[in-house]
Amino acid sequence: MISVDISKIISRIEELFADCADVIKGEVSPCPGVRLYMVYIDNMIDRRTIDRHVITPVLERLKNASVPYGGAFDIVKKTLSTLDIQENDSFDDILTFILSGDTALFIDGSDKGIIIASRGFGNRGVPDVSTEVTVMGSREAFSEVVRINTALIRRRIRDTKLKIKQLRIGKRSQTDVAFMYVEDIARTEAVTEVERLLNDVNADAVTDVGVLEQLIEKSWYSPFPQAETTERPDKAAASILEGRIVITVDNSPFVLMLPVTLNSLYQSADDYFQRFWVMSFTRILRFAAGLIAVALPGLYLAAAVYHPALLPSTLMLKMAEARVNVPFPAVAEILLMEASFELLREAGTRMPQAVGGTLGIVGGLIIGNAAVQAGIVSPIVVVVVALTAIASFAIPSNALVTGYRMVKFMVIILTAVFGLLGFWAGMLIILVHLSSLCSLGIPYLFPFVSRDISECADLKDSLVRMPTRFLKKRPYFAQNNQQKRM
Repeated sequence: MISVDISKIISRIEELFADCADVIKGEVSPCPGVRLYMVYIDNMIDRRTIDRHVITPVLERLKNASVPYGGAFDIVKKTLSTLDIQENDSFDDILTFILSGDTALFIDGSDKGIIIASRGFGNRGVPDVSTEVTVMGSREAFSEVVRINTALIRRRIRDTKLKIKQLRIGKRSQTDVAFMYVEDIARTEAVTEVERLLNDVNADAVTDVGVLEQLIEKSWYSPFPQAETTERPDKAAASILEGRIVITVDNSPFVLMLPVTLNSLYQSADDYFQRFWVMSFTRILRFAAGLIAVALPGLYLAAAVYHPALLPSTLMLKMAEARVNVPFPAVAEILLMEASFELLREAGTRMPQAVGGTLGIVGGLIIGNAAVQAGIVSPIVVVVVALTAIASFAIPSNALVTGYRMVKFMVIILTAVFGLLGFWAGMLIILVHLSSLCSLGIPYLFPFVSRDISECADLKDSLVRMPTRFLKKRPYFAQNNQQKRM
């Protein structure tokens, strides 16, 4: 509760914000018997709003006025009626508002404080897309400010059924988290489950959407993502209209989309902006690329070491000739080159954007060529590893690519030990694991499994994309009575 004695409030504020140079605190007495105390954080508020629309009109209204003790609260409230203000009698809540960028005004004789919406800290505004570039479509990307992100989605879905629920997560960070959904499209049980998961988060701080994803995912041990991330407002808005739930976290330029399936991770915003023939062919390439990114090194190892009879005679002789002067076994070649390419990938990510791409290309060419000339690896291994890396770049979801990179090494090791049997065992383990995953009750491999529950409608937007005029039903994410969208 808030004391009516402003001296006690001032003492408590001074104690709590001791050694906080960015916290601006000030007391003013515009007329006899009236004491006002204002608190805000520098560079987190709009100073022009406070100076012009708060301080100046309040001081002019109270100047030389005869105000009884405790009567200044109603006068100040009426003076600020044109602004976004609210009363609050909880001292802890008022502290949270101050730390979030609002301004608190205390008045002697009143047991309530006035919160003035004055957030105006610096941000990037609406930046351009950097990680999900498309040929057609919007160039807007999410910002680090949660209210800008919700506004970008609201601008695309002008429906009163679009609901935004906001809460604070993190005992110390008090991070603003908002989740968005269309009330009559999203499944009620999914909305309830997301809200429960967010409320159950018990951590000191949630600093990014990636941290929140790890705290709410069910199968935390899996290398595969159980929530889809995007920086594109148009993609997030489209997912909401499909019945999914979008979670945006303050200070993060990405949002989470739930539920997620393996099929949705292969989809790109560009898929729906171009002709269905072109994008269906591209989809098939992406799924093939995913298979190559996981299986190609292990399959080469099985054929080269254990089952050379699987290869044509000419190719088998060429491979044997290329490996004559190589001192290492085939599995060591594969692991050495894969590790080198992973190091190049990581170095390119950490380098400045202007030179990161150049480093990857030049480094790959130089290392691959030098390794072949030095007789450390054979040319066919360089080709296999390069094809594997290129295939991984064709997949839209970076989180899915990371999962494939991890399980790829498991397949290589099993193949090195057990040959072709180990290769198929590795692929079967991956398939069984993917089959065991669920996201808000939706099977991870849907619609390739359990497709009958949607009468196979979701298959129209899976391995191939049917023409837009045929995509008349929403995915299975939506409520049963809201399946039709066209």
